[in-house]
Amino acid sequence: MPKILAALLIAIGAGISAQALAQAPAASSNPYLQNVPPPAPSLFSVMPKGTGSLADATPWAMTPMPTTEQKRQMMKAMLPMLNNMGLNIRDIMNYMTTKYQAKPGLSFEEVVESMTLRANQLNLKQVGHSPMIKDIQAVLGDTTSPRMEVFHFCDIAAGREIMRLVPEAIVYLPCRIAVMEDDKKNIWVLTLDWDMAWLDSINGSMGITPELSKMAVDIRDKMDNVMRAAAAGDL
Repeated sequence: MPKILAALLIAIGAGISAQALAQAPAASSNPYLQNVPPPAPSLFSVMPKGTGSLADATPWAMTPMPTTEQKRQMMKAMLPMLNNMGLNIRDIMNYMTTKYQAKPGLSFEEVVESMTLRANQLNLKQVGHSPMIKDIQAVLGDTTSPRMEVFHFCDIAAGREIMRLVPEAIVYLPCRIAVMEDDKKNIWVLTLDWDMAWLDSINGSMGITPELSKMAVDIRDKMDNVMRAAAAGDL
């Protein structure tokens, strides 16, 4: 989730001073502090230990799995910072998403047709289709939910190279583009935000090699091209 990492870095930067003050040891003789709960764990005390440079990584090797408790402690340290920024779960999900509203007058089918044609032009292979609205209607008997469908795309060569260095990336693959109506029947085209530009400001780019970065940017550009074509109804 590239963008959420950027949000967390901003939150961390904004919260460091407050975190340090909150964890300053209180004088045990102060009666007003006797019932104050202990501070939350410092984010830096629960951050996972780095695994080194990706350039030295063994291809296809899985990274050691953190324990459930380690994950919980890390989230407990991070989420209050986001909450203090006034962000709720909708804000966070929106921050992680790239979305375009389709041109007024386009039908759902026209948006999908434009998306499919542009993907074919870019050699982005459609490898799956999840018509979620049909399941909602068939299983739940719900005929009031807006129409929504998810389409799966893959750049086989780039996907292989990304997973060779970061096998866990398979949970984000294949890439997905959703076409969805909102409460006003406007049609939207959405995907996970793959923007890598924010890494330019991070020393060492968090270990991402130039080759891996180039492939991720290429996938992102193709997905964005497809989504814009779908939203515009380009044929």
